[in-house]
Amino acid sequence: MLSLLILSTLVKCLLFPAYRSTDFEVHRNWLAITYSLPISQWYLEATSEWTLDYPPFFAWFEKILSLVAYQVDPLMVHISQYGYNSDATVIYQRLTVIVSELVLYWALLRYINTSTPVVSKTTKVSSLVVIAASIFLHPGLWIVDHLHFQYNGLLYGILLHSIVEAKKNRLLSSGILFAILLNFKHIYLYLSPAYFVYLLQAYCYTNNRSFSVTRFFRLGGSVLAVFGLSLFPFIKTGQLNAMITRLFPFTRGLCHAYWAPNVWALYAGLDRCLILVAKKCHWSFDESAVTSMTRGYVGDTVFAILPPVKTIHTMILTVLVQLMVLQVLWRKPTYDHFISSLTLCGFASYLFGWHVHEKAIMLILIPYSLMALKSTFHLRQFVILSSAGIMSLYPLLFHIQETPLKLLITVIWYLSVLPGLCYCLDMRLKQLLTKLEGIYVMGLILVQCYTGLGHSLLFGTSYEFLPLMMTSVYCAIGIVYSWIVLMYDHLVS
Repeated sequence: MLSLLILSTLVKCLLFPAYRSTDFEVHRNWLAITYSLPISQWYLEATSEWTLDYPPFFAWFEKILSLVAYQVDPLMVHISQYGYNSDATVIYQRLTVIVSELVLYWALLRYINTSTPVVSKTTKVSSLVVIAASIFLHPGLWIVDHLHFQYNGLLYGILLHSIVEAKKNRLLSSGILFAILLNFKHIYLYLSPAYFVYLLQAYCYTNNRSFSVTRFFRLGGSVLAVFGLSLFPFIKTGQLNAMITRLFPFTRGLCHAYWAPNVWALYAGLDRCLILVAKKCHWSFDESAVTSMTRGYVGDTVFAILPPVKTIHTMILTVLVQLMVLQVLWRKPTYDHFISSLTLCGFASYLFGWHVHEKAIMLILIPYSLMALKSTFHLRQFVILSSAGIMSLYPLLFHIQETPLKLLITVIWYLSVLPGLCYCLDMRLKQLLTKLEGIYVMGLILVQCYTGLGHSLLFGTSYEFLPLMMTSVYCAIGIVYSWIVLMYDHLVS
């Protein structure tokens, strides 16, 4: 793993000049806010449109980074309505992503050292090393963190540390680490129902199945202490309401500006198709729906033909699906069911949630990677889910010059990881997928060819949203398919 760390770090350094999204300026501005302003103003500052909208622990993380940032380039921590991206700023911020990712590397080393590996009879390859490598080198992390620009390596590192603690049956520390994670980024609330049920059953109930009030208050007190430490300074300074409004912007539309490949992408795609039918049949429909479904950042998504979807509808669907998952975990609170429930709770929120970002697919791909070698069945779904999930992130890098880069990262990952996973189960890669599943995966290549080159050759600048819609809808088919079969396996297990 050390050689893997060194080699990957060198390659990541080569990506410093590559494309970076507006998230780069978002985090640069957060450095400026936390350095230049007293804590009483952090969640009120609005000079730039990129206001602070992560929980307090991440704000403190930015504060720590800002202390060094000032020494590197004082203008980096200057609050401005406009962006700032000097060479020193780019190098520094890129380096902070790489350094913070060491938390993930450490978690993976602990995962390797605290689990029982499956070793291939023919190659003697440890499954845990392969899984750890597949996570650390995941194309999704490269695309989202080292190109698009975020700090997911740090956050998934904390998550995996918590999972390792659960694996070692140190459930109290597992719960505390997850509480810390929630105060770094609130999107991990997607996974919180699985943690709640598992810790309640596996920690608060003793071996003779009697409920321990002492353990319950110890666990609850520890979690409340973490949240109290995080929130108290902002409650005291009267910023709690402003923080909640920024963390949970329910005024945004159902679909993100780029549709995440979930159930609502299929729903919106169907509505688009029905618009064409309505025009041909001269049916009346809401003309504003044609543009509203590509908006997504603010306002409600308007459907032309299908019934509208409200926040409460997404909440009810998400809760119902998660309850189906959690009843299995409640009856069988084992570590394997915990990881399965963790993945499926993330799935439920991703597939049915309100204003889901495409990057949230990593909340499914990372924990599910730990299940990939559980059986041939799980490895098959890993291939389908990873293929669709990785490609769904491609539109984040929308310039033509980034296309070879994202394809190369993906191809290298597949060629290095998938054969190793198959070897661990002593099987051949071409025997893994069914014929229909193989056709679907190969279809992803055709979609990429069309969206990357074919659309511009056929239509030029017309039908601008079609490539995005095609990517979202086609990837959604594979992701929903994997969810259905994994859900069935979980329910009957």
